[in-house]
Amino acid sequence: MKRNAFSELVKWKNNPDRKPLIIRGARQVGKTWLMKEFGKSCYESFVYFNFDEMEELKSIFETNKNPQRIIELLTLIAGERILPGETLIIFDEVQECPEALNTLKYFKEKANDYHVIAAGSLLGTLLSQPKSYPVGMVNIIDLYPLYFDEFLEATDVSLFAYYESIRKDQVIEEVFHNRLLEAYSNYLIIGGMPECVVSWVNRKDPAAVSQIQRELIEIYENDFSKHNGKVNSGRILMVFRSIVSQLAKSNEKFIYGSVRQGGRARDFEEAIEWLVSAGMINRIYNVSKIEHPLAAFDKLDQFKLFLFDIGLLKHMAGIDNSAILLKSSYQFKGPLTENYVLQQLHGRLDVEPRYFSDKSGEIDFVLQYGTEIVPVEVKGGEDKSAPSFKRYISEHHPEHAVRFSKRGYRKDGNITNIPLYLAGKMNELL
Repeated sequence: MKRNAFSELVKWKNNPDRKPLIIRGARQVGKTWLMKEFGKSCYESFVYFNFDEMEELKSIFETNKNPQRIIELLTLIAGERILPGETLIIFDEVQECPEALNTLKYFKEKANDYHVIAAGSLLGTLLSQPKSYPVGMVNIIDLYPLYFDEFLEATDVSLFAYYESIRKDQVIEEVFHNRLLEAYSNYLIIGGMPECVVSWVNRKDPAAVSQIQRELIEIYENDFSKHNGKVNSGRILMVFRSIVSQLAKSNEKFIYGSVRQGGRARDFEEAIEWLVSAGMINRIYNVSKIEHPLAAFDKLDQFKLFLFDIGLLKHMAGIDNSAILLKSSYQFKGPLTENYVLQQLHGRLDVEPRYFSDKSGEIDFVLQYGTEIVPVEVKGGEDKSAPSFKRYISEHHPEHAVRFSKRGYRKDGNITNIPLYLAGKMNELL
């Protein structure tokens, strides 16, 4: 499957100011595959070292700081020459050997002509700790589950070609609109985890996809129980399992007491931080004002938590596929759609989305583009009613306002209606 991040890796390779690269991302989002594919496609050769599978590797980094000596030893292990600029050096599951992570700074300082790339599951939790990696000495790329456009390219190449051709103010013919909505519904069910998408492409069996999703959730929950850091693993599990019920509330603001009766911020703050750092959940803050810069107005005690993959959320919520495919109304439709939109925007904006909520109502998302603030309304169907959204527009006259829904791509007065399947192309369409 093609991944958008591949072009980021090519840019990194060609950048004269390149530093050793770290790829962050939740477990099973395709980091290993991407690194190997990059090595095959863009280098004469690549050498792959997995610190989880090769315990003896750790001793090399525990006893050596000199990159030239490390290269000599790695050459012996790989059984082939490692050449500057021609061989890609891949360190996988590098969280198992913090010394190897720290060695990246010596590669930057003393051997930057070697191309080194590192990744690992739960690496984000390690990188979030002070002094745990060489700050300023590495480049970092985040990898997420497949975005909708990547899913579309993997599942329907001709429809993806049409999707790619859509430009600002273009009329989208009804036949393509309906086909893209159908693909969007499939994406809600399958999600963006590579294993699920590959299974769907090869077998077209929703039961097989559902089984993979069940296993992935078990893997993640097992990771929590194996976690032996200072954050209580039981609390991590409780927060993770509470996501569905938290989103199902009419006001989706995270309530600590919903995780456990009498629960307080101090009980679960570290567990939430751990899940955010691990790439498992996306957190967005409520802002006290919809003004530039948004981050200055974050209410740090008011936020929502969303799951990092829509297919896994659908599975955890126990939504029957028929509810999505038959366009029926179901209890969790709004939160599921919001989670989808956030997943398409996450990592694609310079400033992460926020939301706005006060006594007069709620704006689903607020986005910052330069100094402009764009209010966003999310609808799971074709419904246009959104009193708080319309009131905000009439009072503040924003240059752009966006409604994501199943309606066609059009301007409705001050509001640009963007079909849900085009959420990832919003930048181009405004």
